[in-house]
Amino acid sequence: MAARRVAIIGAGASGLCALKCCLDEGLVPTCFERSGDIGGLWRFEEHPEEGRASIYRSVIINTSKEMMCFSDFPIPEDFPNYMHNSKIMEYFRMYAQHFDLLRHIRLRTSVCRVAKRPDFAATGQWEVVTESQGKQEVAVFDAVLVCTGHHTEAYLPLSTFPGLEKFAGWYLHSRDYKSPQSFLGKRVVVVGTGNSGIDIAVELSHIAKQVFLSTRRGTWLLHRVADGGYPFDFSYLSRFIQLVRSLLPHNASSLFLERKLNARFDHALYGLQPQHRILDQHPTINDDLPNRIIAGMVLLACQVGVKPNLLTLFLTDPKLALEVAFGPCTPYQYRLRGPGKWAGAREAILTQRQRMVRPLQTRAGDRPPRYSAVPHVFKVSFSIGLIVATLVYVLISP
Repeated sequence: MAARRVAIIGAGASGLCALKCCLDEGLVPTCFERSGDIGGLWRFEEHPEEGRASIYRSVIINTSKEMMCFSDFPIPEDFPNYMHNSKIMEYFRMYAQHFDLLRHIRLRTSVCRVAKRPDFAATGQWEVVTESQGKQEVAVFDAVLVCTGHHTEAYLPLSTFPGLEKFAGWYLHSRDYKSPQSFLGKRVVVVGTGNSGIDIAVELSHIAKQVFLSTRRGTWLLHRVADGGYPFDFSYLSRFIQLVRSLLPHNASSLFLERKLNARFDHALYGLQPQHRILDQHPTINDDLPNRIIAGMVLLACQVGVKPNLLTLFLTDPKLALEVAFGPCTPYQYRLRGPGKWAGAREAILTQRQRMVRPLQTRAGDRPPRYSAVPHVFKVSFSIGLIVATLVYVLISP
């Protein structure tokens, strides 16, 4: 039987890993990228390209490197924990080269149409029409993966700003913002307190005459760096903390986190205190990932069959089990078992703290500090309880 052909639309972060996974499964993928390079959202260009997401020069990712990396390809330890867009592109190129992906990518090729073939009910095949250098081609594929992202079109509701046509200055969407130089000495209003709005307002404040930040309902601001200087998500996105949160009332979890954020700076004092609780709406990150993301990852991992079995791990590999249960919920955990199992997953998990600390230790002879997101007594108690529960289960099972 001939290998099944797969069309992948887009060579950004999702397109690259989709391409690699297809190759792992013995499929024959072809990735179509309308621009002249890989990277999607994370490839900075001085001028926005139609149909592709656009970022400003200073963009830094909101997720730390150990939490955002491809699950079978750790980011180099000397890369910063929160990477500039240029470092993300460097990582993507390393990934593409390591897994020999580039030869399966057709650059400067637009997908014009995707349609079911007349015999789709019997074959499940698709007809894909592409265009490159003014010439169209038609090809048949057994599956199509759309990896184009969702940040391609700007939302600019001009009708909600009456009198804008009389405004003597200029306005633009954050998609068109690239650098602060043209705002030197200007009075600027930034509308919206999402990640881009906050980033741009802070950047402009160093060069503009005055910057106003307009927000309709306020927002909770999380910081990239948590207590002790460790990445926020690396410290707080763990299976243990998710378990504790699931046992607490929703309001109690929200109140704890709100007090912690207000201890850093009083949101009400700065006019940012929103009416909603922090866990009821996505917060703004400017210097995280909500804990809720773990629940979604766990559900998907169960469906695919890659969720780590903590009971088995505590009996067979206690050292690894402790890191999986109490350490950050990094992508490598979903390569320990099941489809896509990776022989390097265990080592990647046990060395993730080393890679997190490495860019902070810049002098020869520096000794990395002991890191622990959870007190040792909790680890021991939890481990003993889990082992006892396992033994009881084994003894009473028929």
